[in-house]
Amino acid sequence: MSAPPSEILAPGAFDAPRILLAGTVDYAMYERFRDQLVRAPTSGLVVIELSTLGGDPEVARMMGEDVRFQSEINPERRLVFLGKAAIYSAGATFMSFFAIPNRYLTRGTRVMIHERKMDKHLHVSGPLTTCIASVRAVLHELEHSIAIQNEGFENLVRGSSITMEDVLKRAPENWYVEAQDAKAFGLIADVI
Repeated sequence: MSAPPSEILAPGAFDAPRILLAGTVDYAMYERFRDQLVRAPTSGLVVIELSTLGGDPEVARMMGEDVRFQSEINPERRLVFLGKAAIYSAGATFMSFFAIPNRYLTRGTRVMIHERKMDKHLHVSGPLTTCIASVRAVLHELEHSIAIQNEGFENLVRGSSITMEDVLKRAPENWYVEAQDAKAFGLIADVI
């Protein structure tokens, strides 16, 4: 029988995480995640432990969508996030896919929330209509990236005392949230 999703888990529940991830959030991590997820029990508690300095936000979203989908098709399984030491950038994106009662951090862990970054050079050359199309394409990429980023921010703070206004104000400067503060804000269920 699985633990009710709202039950605060005792530290002993985190003794042997079924899915262990550390390092850069990239396609190699996604592959390790998928391999471990397939082997994890389909019922009961499944702890996913992560420590990361960041990486590819789209890979984090793919992993998060797997968590969301698996939670829907296996409601008897409780997937729980345990952030350890550093949950930066893409790690916070991944954490946002877990309901707050299923988010935990170890003591001293920092969650770093920041805006997505882009490094692109726009070279405008050629017929003017083509130039406008190139500029619009980059503008559309920026607009949609901001929309995706803000969806992630909304998922991360939904149900907490942190507002989107807070996030949008602090994220451009890399906002570091210590584990105890994350708990006080209602961003996580508990600190282990």
